[in-house]
Amino acid sequence: MTDRPRPAVDPQALFRIKSLQLRARAAVEGFLKGIHRSPYHGYSVEFSEYRPYTAGDDPRHLDWRLFARSDRYFVKRFEDETNLRCHLVVDSSRSMAYGSGGVTKGEYARTAAATIAYFLTLQRDAVGLAAFEDRIVDYLPPRHRPGHFRRILGLLDREPKGAATDLVGPLDELTATIKRRGLIVLISDLLAPADALRGPLARLHARGHEVIALRVLDPTEVDFPFDAPARFRDVESRRELFIDPASARAGYRTRFDAHAAELARTCDGLGFVLRTMTTDSPLETALFDVLRSRMLRTAGPSRRPGRGGRA
Repeated sequence: MTDRPRPAVDPQALFRIKSLQLRARAAVEGFLKGIHRSPYHGYSVEFSEYRPYTAGDDPRHLDWRLFARSDRYFVKRFEDETNLRCHLVVDSSRSMAYGSGGVTKGEYARTAAATIAYFLTLQRDAVGLAAFEDRIVDYLPPRHRPGHFRRILGLLDREPKGAATDLVGPLDELTATIKRRGLIVLISDLLAPADALRGPLARLHARGHEVIALRVLDPTEVDFPFDAPARFRDVESRRELFIDPASARAGYRTRFDAHAAELARTCDGLGFVLRTMTTDSPLETALFDVLRSRMLRTAGPSRRPGRGGRA
């Protein structure tokens, strides 16, 4: 899984598709064409195999006859253990409305969420959605049943109100809401103080969740290609500032890089995946990270502690 195929769907062509459902389907079908064999086995709930007992396993699944023969604890593994429970957590705040080209960060984030939801639905995984601004505004618990994917699309197709960004409150609200461990895919520009994010992310880690953070940015936020002095408008506060890019570029790059490095240290310390995606990049990046998580789960339940402590 280290060699990634060339993008099968051109991002510009993909976003010319008006239907979010057809866009997600095209992205997934293009992605799957680049994978020559399926890494999955069946999804029945029939008995699959034994695995060593790990602290936290349900003792009701211990095989005492095997213990009598081997003097070691084993539990029966069932295929439904390999299925993911995934929460897609999508930022719909005001800052996501920015776009220097034809695609805003919000549209890209919603497309990424729909694409992941469609992919996991094909894999018979349970997928849920939480959309947030300064609070969670829409929530669907993870399900795998007929019609659930369409309900997710219905929420993603809603026009966001665009309230100010607050990542701390929605993440803590999510931590209190989700009772079972699973995969959380956070799709956001993460334009919040990195030290403020450390607490809510650590609380997700303490609950045993696996987290993939997809940071969606506009290319101009990364490159800052502006040359001529101009009036810039803060999409959060709506305040306008007259800025000379030549004099502001160095300071912007320093703060941008420092913020990105602090986010990376926080996620790495917790064992979380952090990926930065610009709105002109293919969606394969998001799908590869989710597929890798899916494969690890299929290979067997894992308890991978981060550097910050045990899950």
